[in-house]
Amino acid sequence: MPSFSWSVWRGLALVLLPVAMALEEQVSVLGGWREVWLFRFFLNVLGYATIVIPGYLLIRYFKQISYLETGRGVCFPVIKACVFGSESKSGLLDDASGPPRNEVEASSPTRQALKLLFCAIGLQTSYLTWGVLQERVMTRSYGASEGKGGAEGGAPGERFKDSQFLVFMNRILALTVAGLWCVLFKQPRHGAPMYKYSFASLSNILSSWCQYEALKYISFPTQVLAKASKVIPVMLMGKIMSRKSYEYWEYFTAVLISMGVSMFLLSSGGQRHPSTVTTFSGVVILGGYIVFDSFTSNWQDNLFRYKMSSVQMMFGVNLFSCMFTLGSLLEQGAFFDSVAFMARHSEFAFHAVLLSVCSACGQLFIFYTIGQFGAAVFTIIMTLRQAIGILLSCFLYGHAVSVVGGLGIGVVFLALFLRVYARSRMKKSKKPAGQPQVQKV
Repeated sequence: MPSFSWSVWRGLALVLLPVAMALEEQVSVLGGWREVWLFRFFLNVLGYATIVIPGYLLIRYFKQISYLETGRGVCFPVIKACVFGSESKSGLLDDASGPPRNEVEASSPTRQALKLLFCAIGLQTSYLTWGVLQERVMTRSYGASEGKGGAEGGAPGERFKDSQFLVFMNRILALTVAGLWCVLFKQPRHGAPMYKYSFASLSNILSSWCQYEALKYISFPTQVLAKASKVIPVMLMGKIMSRKSYEYWEYFTAVLISMGVSMFLLSSGGQRHPSTVTTFSGVVILGGYIVFDSFTSNWQDNLFRYKMSSVQMMFGVNLFSCMFTLGSLLEQGAFFDSVAFMARHSEFAFHAVLLSVCSACGQLFIFYTIGQFGAAVFTIIMTLRQAIGILLSCFLYGHAVSVVGGLGIGVVFLALFLRVYARSRMKKSKKPAGQPQVQKV
């Protein structure tokens, strides 16, 4: 037993030592704990806990007193919807955001081609603009002015540092769009307890925070390739949470993606991020993004067993996301600091609003594209978007990619297209399902 305990402690020390060294060096470089990403992460989590813990205690209380049978009064419908719902699961439904698939198939080829072009342009425009703005906001200064001798003689400007505020901006606009959509278009009768959206909401805002924060430490092409490699943890989460089984080609393409990402990362020199501390921090944050995002997709997959549309899912998740991020921002005093930054820099205000608009419009294009053409066509469009995004980022922001790194990028996208091809072949060999696949928000 002592030898086992000693080996465990030694293993933990080997894991935590580089983290401690990285944080110590970051504190010395940045000049304070508030500038360290791990400190800000735990500060955000503490803010969410002040909402989650009281909510958990209230839900447990209402269930213990059998409020569904004994409750009365004006608040009864609200508490019933939030804590109990209708508790009726009826499988995945057709997405209410799009027409039935039989109507789609009956339309003319010309009209279908125009619709496909519309979806492709909408998705590419929304998410390419979003990617470029994301990198601009997180890696460049605002308010810098050039002196007579150039940039060296002018004011240095200041960078926006609070990734959580950007997450809040995205979520509040997405909540508004989803709410208007639910009001204007008929939706299925809602059945899921509202509190169940909070799980996906927490993991979603944490993954989004990691996505923004990672750009302070790594380049955008690295982030895109790392996001492509989340196929592997998604499969692992699916096995753990939903007992899913996967085909041999899914494992094969997952290995190919890992090889391509490894080739790119190992071949990337230190042109832009020479510090090993920065590289280590970026890898850890990206790992957090992949884990949180994998949980989000699998939890939403389980939630779709209730009677709901994708837009209702979008509304429920973004509702809790706004509550969590706004509460945490107000507790830290960061909300008004970010608003003051917007007031000082009108260019940042424009970028933040446009970033939110692109994110919300992109989600609507996702629902419409899958409702019209299915998940395979959507995946092809988004895979092309990732490839174009890397090229655009390298062109605009001067990221250098070596020959081996370029080969790694090619291997990743080859694996992604192989996944799309194999999945479409398998669907054709089976009987057509009665319901289209629903994209998770």
